[in-house]
Amino acid sequence: MPFGFFGDKKKAVIAMAHIGALPGAPDYDVDGGVEKLIEGVLADLARLQDGGVDAVMFGNEFDRPYQLKAPPEGIAAMTAVIQAVKPALRVPFGVNYLWDPLASVAIAAATGAQFVREIFTGVFASDMGLWAPDCAAPARLRAQLGRRDLKLMFNINAEFAYSLDQRPIELRARSAVFSSLADAILISGPLTGESVDRSNLAKAREALPDTPLFANTGVTLDNVADILRLADGVIIGTHLKVDGVTWNPVDGERVKRFMQAVAALR
Repeated sequence: MPFGFFGDKKKAVIAMAHIGALPGAPDYDVDGGVEKLIEGVLADLARLQDGGVDAVMFGNEFDRPYQLKAPPEGIAAMTAVIQAVKPALRVPFGVNYLWDPLASVAIAAATGAQFVREIFTGVFASDMGLWAPDCAAPARLRAQLGRRDLKLMFNINAEFAYSLDQRPIELRARSAVFSSLADAILISGPLTGESVDRSNLAKAREALPDTPLFANTGVTLDNVADILRLADGVIIGTHLKVDGVTWNPVDGERVKRFMQAVAALR
């Protein structure tokens, strides 16, 4: 089904535009500064858009180890980078500040993004410690900032974490829509770049036939046909990088091959 700003496209591809490590993160390049971050994103954006992706999502994947509350210098830098590259954008865009829903909504509102991806619900034992987001706060912030049009994409089975909520995944998906105002449901694998469990996709699809459903990790040329039989779209990052390595630049030829495969499925 179409998801708002994707028009009549029924199988949407959102590609990750990974920003290099932000100020304050251990891997931040002090000498290169924010200008180097902007240059890297612009290069990746050109390859993604020339390859035909439907949308991009800016994320701070390089800010390892991740935090559950975004620092002010990270929020400021990510906002500055997105604002700097906006003139080059030809497709809709979203924001995901790992792993802070409030920061993600704030940056999205400030930059004019169309959607946000985050962990909004649940309780997890994670690499970052006990993870218990407050889904009400970002929803209220969205309303207070006058951005009720901003789509909230709920990643309901977080990477790098184990859910302490042992309800079946299809019940968690239904609950996120019913009680937490999720605009779309995302199903993830255990880590960035690792495939989703297709049985989880199938269960969520059956439970929510009228809610946009996306595979959030591990989508490749080899599995995209099977995934898009169940999902309305995919979020893809690692597979579109040079040699399929998350930390490498985007490979323009990989993007073109992937989008050609998706075009044949539409």
